[in-house]
Amino acid sequence: MSARQAEVKPEDGPGVRHDTFTIVRRLDAAPAVVFAAFADSDVRRRWFRLPGSGAVYHHEFGVGGGETAHSTFSVLDSVPERLEYRSRYLDIVPDRRIVFGYESTVDDLLRWTSLVTVLLADDSGSTLLTWTEQVAFLVATGDGSADLPHLRGGTTLRLNALAAALAPDPVPRRRGPE
Repeated sequence: MSARQAEVKPEDGPGVRHDTFTIVRRLDAAPAVVFAAFADSDVRRRWFRLPGSGAVYHHEFGVGGGETAHSTFSVLDSVPERLEYRSRYLDIVPDRRIVFGYESTVDDLLRWTSLVTVLLADDSGSTLLTWTEQVAFLVATGDGSADLPHLRGGTTLRLNALAAALAPDPVPRRRGPE
């Protein structure tokens, strides 16, 4: 169901639902390397992407800076949706903590906003990453029951992509005689 078909509209009054979730991941890289994957825009593009096509990004890593991104998402037999993401960094402690707020808009309708805290802890050369997100869903999709699982699932996919971006490049295979 697209944002255009959402059952709750902002003008319908207080329909805000608050949720919190935490995802903990052990990443096979030192905290400084994981931190750099958030800070370096080129590395960030390898793991943080909006779904859809034609995505455009602008990223400024630093307190007061943030990221803007937009894309077009199409599903078979549906009208394409315009996605927009805007964030602002609120607190950064190198190699240890990143706190940011963000908002997610679909077809010019603000769907949810979140406060995210990312903690990075050294774990014998690897990193224990703890992602805690406090979300306010402003517009529900349908009855709203799929909104939190959808957001949590998208975050899980991004963290999977982060782990892949941190993995060392595979050793090229030797080709046999042709």
